[in-house]
Amino acid sequence: MRIIRFAALWLLLVLPLDAIAQDTSDDTAAAEAVQAETLTRETVAGIDYGQWDSVASRAESALEAGRASSFALEQLRAELVEWRDTFLAGQSVNSARIETVSAQISALGPTTNEAGDPIEESPAIAARRSVLNDQLDRLQAPVILAEEAHTQANGLISEIDTLIRDRQAQALYARDTSPLMPQNWTATWDAVKSGGVAIYNEARATLNNQVRRAVVISAAPAAGLLALVGFVLLLRGQRWAARLQNLVVARSRRGRGVWDFVISLSQIILPLLGVVAVTAAVDALGVLGQRGTALLNVLPAVALFVLFARWLSGHFFADADGQVGVAPLDFAPEKRSQGRWLSTSLGWLLGARILLESFLTVIDASAAVQAVVLLPVAVLVALMLFRLGQMLVRYGAAPPAPADQDDMPAPRPYTDRLVALVGRILVVIAAIAPLLAVLGYTAAANTLLYPAVMSLGVLGVVLLLQILVFDIYTLLTRAEDGSRDALIPVLIGFVLMLLALPVLSLVWGARVADLTELWTRFRQGFSIGATQISPTSFLTFAIVFAIGYTVTRLVQGTLRTTVLPKTRMDIGGQNAVVSGLGYVGIFLAALVAITTAGIDLSGLAIVAGALSVGIGFGLQNIVSNFVAGIILLIERPISEGDWIEVGNQMGYVRDISVRSTRIETFDRTDVIVPNADLVSGQVINWTRGNSIGRVIVPVGVAYGTDTDRISDMLLELAQEHPMVLANPAPSVVFQGFGADSLDFEIRAILRDVNWVLKVKSDLNHAIARKFAEEGIEIPFAQRDVWLRNPETLPGAAKPKPKPKPKAKDGTS
Repeated sequence: MRIIRFAALWLLLVLPLDAIAQDTSDDTAAAEAVQAETLTRETVAGIDYGQWDSVASRAESALEAGRASSFALEQLRAELVEWRDTFLAGQSVNSARIETVSAQISALGPTTNEAGDPIEESPAIAARRSVLNDQLDRLQAPVILAEEAHTQANGLISEIDTLIRDRQAQALYARDTSPLMPQNWTATWDAVKSGGVAIYNEARATLNNQVRRAVVISAAPAAGLLALVGFVLLLRGQRWAARLQNLVVARSRRGRGVWDFVISLSQIILPLLGVVAVTAAVDALGVLGQRGTALLNVLPAVALFVLFARWLSGHFFADADGQVGVAPLDFAPEKRSQGRWLSTSLGWLLGARILLESFLTVIDASAAVQAVVLLPVAVLVALMLFRLGQMLVRYGAAPPAPADQDDMPAPRPYTDRLVALVGRILVVIAAIAPLLAVLGYTAAANTLLYPAVMSLGVLGVVLLLQILVFDIYTLLTRAEDGSRDALIPVLIGFVLMLLALPVLSLVWGARVADLTELWTRFRQGFSIGATQISPTSFLTFAIVFAIGYTVTRLVQGTLRTTVLPKTRMDIGGQNAVVSGLGYVGIFLAALVAITTAGIDLSGLAIVAGALSVGIGFGLQNIVSNFVAGIILLIERPISEGDWIEVGNQMGYVRDISVRSTRIETFDRTDVIVPNADLVSGQVINWTRGNSIGRVIVPVGVAYGTDTDRISDMLLELAQEHPMVLANPAPSVVFQGFGADSLDFEIRAILRDVNWVLKVKSDLNHAIARKFAEEGIEIPFAQRDVWLRNPETLPGAAKPKPKPKPKAKDGTS
């Protein structure tokens, strides 16, 4: 220890002062360089990381404290989302250059062998590798910083969402005093009375002010005219809309459902414009104070709920006489008036709730006062919802109409069961929500009750839009009968249901930020190994594959109709070339689409290994048929148009696909034969290579007929037929002596074996005519039947008994 201290003292004494000053200056320069580097890294690739650090610190402090309001947290979250998008865009900086440098480094070869030991490189390659690695590090630095900041922003956003959701859950589970407590009634009356008096005093003070009174007088003419127009639209707008609807629909020959839906919207628009005009007129006068103006501005929203409910009930519960097109739900006539009343009442109650909530907000009422005031509205809404749910349950449980005259019940549509399920849910909600409100769980009751009513409106609009899609399709295609079974409107209707899901989630309390976050996560995609799959990847794959598939079909069509017919290749070879080109083209299109979309095929090695096991066990028949189909296309033992016989099936080959071959029999039925049966089994091809074939016509004549004459006669008939070839010439064969006839056969070669049945029929007709002219008998089988014991047959006469022989002495 003493030695170390002595050495340190000696160094201090011996070391020159300029060296110490040099070291100090070096340390200062290094510190300044580090500080300068830190300052320059605050702004990298156009991103101000210094400002981001302050935003992130503010967000972390707000989350740690947990005292910020939900509104402030939403604002902070929106700012973090903007930063996150910036960092996401920053991750693609220098991407092309990074890919190039990485490829250059890979071209220099690996640095270690298979055992992991380093490989000795030449100094030139090592120096080049070092330069490229340094360049790659500089290029990747902005990307790495952006990825780290993106991860931080994403985490902060998730923490804010969790905090807001926890607050919503706490508010949902919170319990206030019951609105049935008598002490709350007095406070409610006092609050409502004082609020009404305040609104009245504001209006009275405005009218007592001479300056404001002069303004009212000057604005009175314009406001009065505007109010008059508004009252006219409010009182007569729906009647005008109904007349216009009846007029247009009555004169429309096509698309009546479309015009009925479009014009029916005027039943909402015209009265709503009237309400807006009246409120604008009152607002222009300025007679109301601040509280009265706040209530006045709510009236258009109230009117919208009422008018929308009437419009929706008019479509779902319209009279049978005034109904145009197909109704969404086919209610009985006695239920339609009840449905209209319930739906319209729900619209009025929702409008009343909005107006009361605005009034309570204006007077700054407490939670207990709000619960007491809104409880009657909630009970009435629950009652209407309960009755509407019961009606939907009865509709879904009604017995189906008979399908035919035998009174057999038709199958119940699946939509009826869904309607019944929705009705049961409404009944349960209508029973639970008032009970929760009475117990003091006002937020929970409102979360169940009013979103259920709003969901009914959303689902009703979706059903109407689906019917509108079918009507538009019918109008454009003029397919009156098949529009309900067409694929395009069904797909559009499915898309409408998907688009309704975000609206329903908002109705049930989801935040817009939640939906945007889901959309962001959806756009970012998901990872499979080292591959990032996103909607852009799917879209790229679909577009590239569609282009490749289209090009393949165009090339196939060109070869089939233009190029191959001009060659000497037969029709079977042409079909084989076209089919093989189609398989190769589709495979290449899929391969190019996968590569273009950025999907790494090397990650599918494990999946391919697993599939090989499955192919070996469960898919061996499919694979064997696939291989057999390729063999059929290459070897071509059969071709399209050939007349073949497989087993007990005979017909023409119409199509050779990858797995099976379609044979059209002579009775115009299609037989699907697996390709493996055609390759491994016995197949008779009647038209392989050419259509020449032989026909055999058997003929029998009676015994005693001149055989030479018959042979000459049959040979002459065969030679006269136009389908029989002269070379090789037809022949007649005397087969032998049959049990009933002398057997002959006409054997002739036909120029087209496809006409073999027609030729055989023609020859039989000619033989029958010739034999009739010449008096030649065609025998038929004759047999003599000898009964051994005829007396045993029923009804047969009994044989007479034989007389007894007389004795020699004369006695019997």
